Amino acid sequence: MRYKLLGRTGLRVSELCLGTMTFGEDWGWGAPKHECARILDAYAAAGGNFLDTSNRYTDGSSETILGELIEPDRERWVLATKYSLNTRPDDPNAGGSHRKNLVQALEASLRRLRTDYVDLLWVHVWDVFTPVEELMRALDDVVRSGKALYVGISDTPAWIVAQANTLAELRGWTPFAGLQVPYNLVERSVERDLLPMARSLDVTVTTWEPLAGGLLTGRFGSDREPPSGTRIGTTAYAERLVTDRNLAIADAVNAVAAERDASPAQVAIAWLLAQQDRAVIVPIVGSRRREQIEDSLGAVDVALSREELDRLDAAGAIQLGFPHDFPGRAMAYGDTYARIDGHRPQAWTDGL
Repeated sequence: MRYKLLGRTGLRVSELCLGTMTFGEDWGWGAPKHECARILDAYAAAGGNFLDTSNRYTDGSSETILGELIEPDRERWVLATKYSLNTRPDDPNAGGSHRKNLVQALEASLRRLRTDYVDLLWVHVWDVFTPVEELMRALDDVVRSGKALYVGISDTPAWIVAQANTLAELRGWTPFAGLQVPYNLVERSVERDLLPMARSLDVTVTTWEPLAGGLLTGRFGSDREPPSGTRIGTTAYAERLVTDRNLAIADAVNAVAAERDASPAQVAIAWLLAQQDRAVIVPIVGSRRREQIEDSLGAVDVALSREELDRLDAAGAIQLGFPHDFPGRAMAYGDTYARIDGHRPQAWTDGL
């Protein structure tokens, strides 16, 4: 296992993050505590140190189980949790990113996690009602109090993240060090704006659903029928995954996996690990059994060739659209574009 720096900080996080949405059986499909311990042990044995949970995962059981398991060795772990999803549907202040919910949600998370602080606190989803000024000042207060060391944001438009970090820099507040988004060979829309933004602002990107809700595990393909009772995904968008396009992507993953004697899951995760030119990418891997996480962890040993990466990339490539593919941009450079040595990361390069 290798390690990445979290955004513009010195914090070292492992190149694969362990997702713990499966910790707990409250939602009818997770892992019991004893199996969670086996999953965590396998991840630790591989050198992993980065744990991702949320106050809403399995209705709080994920944090409770994780807190019990890591308590004896809390300091070795980079522990991340999230807030802003509503925990009491009839209470308008039991969700959102405003200061009141931040305080009550974080305090409850710390109790369940059996710790005085979290290393990274994520804003789980964007709250359209809370001004960005309130959010960033409230998060800065949490960092200054020592209850969170760093902050990140998940599932939010690029322009809002850029606005928030610019404001934080201007005011001397704590900026977002991490961005969490869905990213895999099937879901690549983040390549349009979110990944270029993260690269430009030096924000580390953790990616969820690396196996596209199970579509890239080898159970699916145009030439195979998935096992009876196979469950697809954990999110609403996953219900739309089984299409001709996406099965063709699964075919490409299955073919590369067969040729190099790796599992399809390892190939799909290895493709993500190879996308470091787009941004600093840390895939989130999770499972309900130790054997599954051990297979996913094997992705760090799968070094895909340029030819294999090109095949996979072509299978799921998307049109970036305007203004990314606007040919008129070339007029800004005349005949000199190829002769300019730009040392900064360039968000737009295609077509020039």
